[in-house]
Amino acid sequence: MSKNFIKPSILPGFMELLPNEQRIFDDIATKILKVYEKNGCYPIDTPVIEKADVLLVKSGGETEKQVYAFQKGKNDLALRFDLTVPFARYVAQHINELEFPFKRYQLGKVYRGERNQRGRYREFYQLDIDVINKDKLSIDNDAWVISLASQAFKEIKLPNYKFQISNRKILSGIFEYLQIENTFETMNLIDKYDKMPLDEFLAELEKLIGEEKSSFINKIMSIDGNSAQIINQLKGFDINETYAEGVNEIARVVKMLEILKVEENEYDINLKIIRGLDYYTGTVFETKLIGNESYGSICSGGRYDNLAENYTDTVLPGVGISIGLTRLFFVLQEIGFIEIYNLNRSDDFIILPLGDTMDYCSIILDKLLANGSRASIYFDDASLKKKLKYANNLKIQNVIIVGEEEVKNKIVKIKDMVSGEEKIIKIDDL
Repeated sequence: MSKNFIKPSILPGFMELLPNEQRIFDDIATKILKVYEKNGCYPIDTPVIEKADVLLVKSGGETEKQVYAFQKGKNDLALRFDLTVPFARYVAQHINELEFPFKRYQLGKVYRGERNQRGRYREFYQLDIDVINKDKLSIDNDAWVISLASQAFKEIKLPNYKFQISNRKILSGIFEYLQIENTFETMNLIDKYDKMPLDEFLAELEKLIGEEKSSFINKIMSIDGNSAQIINQLKGFDINETYAEGVNEIARVVKMLEILKVEENEYDINLKIIRGLDYYTGTVFETKLIGNESYGSICSGGRYDNLAENYTDTVLPGVGISIGLTRLFFVLQEIGFIEIYNLNRSDDFIILPLGDTMDYCSIILDKLLANGSRASIYFDDASLKKKLKYANNLKIQNVIIVGEEEVKNKIVKIKDMVSGEEKIIKIDDL
């Protein structure tokens, strides 16, 4: 009687990687984390499951529709949809134990019930940095978090990326000036500006706010040029205080990017950037890969004036930037970047025993591990050809073949599987 096997599979919208891909994924994450660590950020972690009333207190619209919520006993629970809201809860909960301004980084999985499509995941890693303070937080921090992402991308040698920077106060000021009441719907539509044909966008905008107001907003969003030219044009409009504050803030961010050595070709001012999440209040930014814009943003974030206002009376303004690491990895696979990614394997070793040489192999292993190398012994009985094929398939760079001659002469023979070069050294010199 044949057994009915269950087909091994995972749900749509989830990612699994093969071991060599996972090593590259982990190497990318490690390099980015090191950039954040050396720039004075501190690590935290928060639970994947939060109380629903805590997590959803300031969400709404598209955000709340995507949240995985469920009940366990009498408790209403939800899976975190980003790392920022749990961070706000964390800061409010530990406010008397933290030093401010508090700069944190966090790598963790988040969950969103998004419509299933290529490159859009329901479970994915985010890698965040945020800085949060009591009462006031300098606008210079908005540029600082962008500069850290810039350093991170340079560390992994990411080519042709560009930060798209805007400020929500600019549009908020215009909405006040034009007396637009359905601001939420209008903001959501503007956020989709680059995702739909222009004539279709303008038609939808006219339906929402009328032809005259639609024309004025499109005039602002169509301002073009380099950063200095756009800022000068924006300053030419005398609208209101909110608008002027947004323009001055974006001008300061650009100035600070220059001071922090972010190159001018790494960013643009793009007034069509809104960010879909509901808690952003000032600077917002997204990041596109030039030539591969169709994949959407790989890194985004912004300023929130008081995300923790529902948890504490203390005003806690902050700014953060998030790299969607799972999405980034998918895009890098699609454009061929992963295939040429330089994963340093020069400290990878595998020891292949021939005959009764395990004691000597163990001595070699101990020395390699003590030196910080990544090493293992092939324990199973197999031909040398099969062992070498195993090492080659795993892309292990250095193979050590240990036979009776090596044991007798107290030597180690190392073959570089990339160059084919062999070298012999004394075991005491390993």
